[in-house]
Amino acid sequence: MALSEQYFDTEEVHPIDIVETLAEHHAWDFDRIADDQIAMAVEGQWRTYSITLAWSAYDETLRLICTFEMDPPEEKLPKMFEALNSVNDLCWAGAFNYWTEQKLMVYRYGLVLAGGQIAGPEQIDRLIGAAVTASERYYPAFQLVVWGDREPADALQVAIAEAYGRA
Repeated sequence: MALSEQYFDTEEVHPIDIVETLAEHHAWDFDRIADDQIAMAVEGQWRTYSITLAWSAYDETLRLICTFEMDPPEEKLPKMFEALNSVNDLCWAGAFNYWTEQKLMVYRYGLVLAGGQIAGPEQIDRLIGAAVTASERYYPAFQLVVWGDREPADALQVAIAEAYGRA
């Protein structure tokens, strides 16, 4: 049964209820913080990503925040921000920023569901998957800039290079 089939029988499903069901389906650790918010841990290749989704009925927006720790030395911040701007130019949806005080790299996305629209499980699953994929893709570039003394343009080539052939 498709994930969405179990939701079509109800009149209105809260988006965070769908996220909770997805977290259970994928066996992700999660905590339902409030009726309108859920936090979970999603294991990637490079990191475990902390993902929070929150629903704002007022804004009719499902907000996703995906974070991972990054603690660059002060002198590396300008180059890291240069890399961050370049990465954001390549992102179709969502954007990265850095929360200096918390020492967190953050990927953010807001899914606007105005006019009573409802996000389906496949859409929410894709939203979470896109956040993890973007974080996994650009994590090595951020690390190369911060710890490998690479220029942002060179480090970004690692993230955007396509692998050819077969192993």
